[in-house]
Amino acid sequence: MAISASEISARIVEAVMAQKLAPGSRLGEQQLAMLFDCSRTIVREALTRLAARGIVTVSARRGWFVIEPSQDEAREAFEARRVIELGLIRSVGKIEKTALRQLKAHLQREKAALKESDVGNRSFLLGDFHVCLAECLGNTLLADTLRDYTARTTLIAMLYQSTHDAVQSCEDHVRIVAALERGDHAAAEALMAEHIGTVQSALRVQAPTDPLAQLRDALAPLQNTTAAPAAAKGRRRKPGAAPDSDSSTYLGALL
Repeated sequence: MAISASEISARIVEAVMAQKLAPGSRLGEQQLAMLFDCSRTIVREALTRLAARGIVTVSARRGWFVIEPSQDEAREAFEARRVIELGLIRSVGKIEKTALRQLKAHLQREKAALKESDVGNRSFLLGDFHVCLAECLGNTLLADTLRDYTARTTLIAMLYQSTHDAVQSCEDHVRIVAALERGDHAAAEALMAEHIGTVQSALRVQAPTDPLAQLRDALAPLQNTTAAPAAAKGRRRKPGAAPDSDSSTYLGALL
């Protein structure tokens, strides 16, 4: 059975969430067509869909690439997740027992993955918890949206070398589910806000650089430019002698 564009895009998103595709990874149409045994038209359709979802980007001359989020885009992605996930918890009613069982089963898979060496599976499950939570709370539309934002924040964590501990993430998830189980939605919302904030604060985001820093340092006045003229006054030059040829004084006067 031939693979569809939806299935290809889903596989790519899963690979991103499992940290198997790094930011800036090139996605060649021909290579993907060979890998999935399909036409380049199907591959192009899948990549076009992912571009619309903000997972990949295309350059007319260079091809398709996994996005490399900027610092502003990283901040916006976390803000979007706060709005979606906190609002989802705030608006939910009573949690069905089947939904709680599904969430607890997911937590068991997370705990098992933490004991294994498969970092990809662990990364995917930790990110997919948020998608699973939206599905269990009865909003599949937001689940799809969260899947894309979770993929983006996974790329952000890879790009900015997150120091967040996977064990802590799992523990945060356990506390959120426990609060939902006892019907304390306010506590669950607060725990989710804390969790997202902790993940964001673990990013090694550098302060904005000054594009003129190197030029500004190079063209700054030299420290001896004010003292040089005064020192020159104290020296008498013999008639017919050449002017002072001290290069540092000369460049200082120009600048």
